[in-house]
Amino acid sequence: MKFIRHGAVGAEKPGLVDAAGRHRDLSAHIDDLSGAALSKASLAKLAAIDPESLPLVAEGTRLGAPVAGTRNFIAVGMNYADHAAETGGTVPPEPLLFSKAPNCIVGPNDDILIPPGATKLDWEVELAIVIGETAWQVEEAGAFDHIAGFVLCNDVSERAFQMEGTGQWLKGKSAPTFGPLGPWLVTPDEITDVQKLAMELDLNGAPRQRGNTATMVFGVRTLVSYVSRFIKLDPGDVITTGTPPGVGMGRKPPEFLKAGDMLRLTVEGLGEQHQKVALY
Repeated sequence: MKFIRHGAVGAEKPGLVDAAGRHRDLSAHIDDLSGAALSKASLAKLAAIDPESLPLVAEGTRLGAPVAGTRNFIAVGMNYADHAAETGGTVPPEPLLFSKAPNCIVGPNDDILIPPGATKLDWEVELAIVIGETAWQVEEAGAFDHIAGFVLCNDVSERAFQMEGTGQWLKGKSAPTFGPLGPWLVTPDEITDVQKLAMELDLNGAPRQRGNTATMVFGVRTLVSYVSRFIKLDPGDVITTGTPPGVGMGRKPPEFLKAGDMLRLTVEGLGEQHQKVALY
């Protein structure tokens, strides 16, 4: 299934995408796509609902991030060898983890806002994992039992905040609007092989990133298991899994976002994002 959240900022309602691509409202069945609503049992009940019985969402209604209640927004750095090389880094021997502030999460087509003092705003198309069942000390073989689904993520990054001065990644990854998610939360049964998904990002209509999850250093099962060794993951938590080559920092000369720029991102099977860059 493909789940959405629709409505104004702060007033989003749960929904789904029917076979014809129309948006349907689920708010009579669940309060939101968060917590227990993301469990396997809950998702199975939702899958049994006839989409034709659900009210249509008005065309043009804003989409929010397709998951709510995120408390841990974990990201993985240098998880594509070719991306590590373009930024002058090396692939770490185990996953390199950092956090993004959960309140940086926005909808898939919301504006990306340039925070005051930013000078090196960058893009990163990524596959993200949404946790559906509490994960603590999970073995790789059972990792998928804890996954509600997958989403497209733009891991927006301010490289000066991230790498200059005291050089803390959290600072460069967490400003408001730095975490667009969606448009859909796609359940695992909809994805034939999560480790073979094409990824694209265009800037103002020109290609920038082209990659595939097949070249991830640490795959989805490994990441869920590894993160759960150190952090108890709750339903609604998000792990964004790294980006392929083509980021602005890696271009020669480097290229960074400015007000008025337009981004298009897609991960195969997870839909598209379209964002305008604007001043905060």
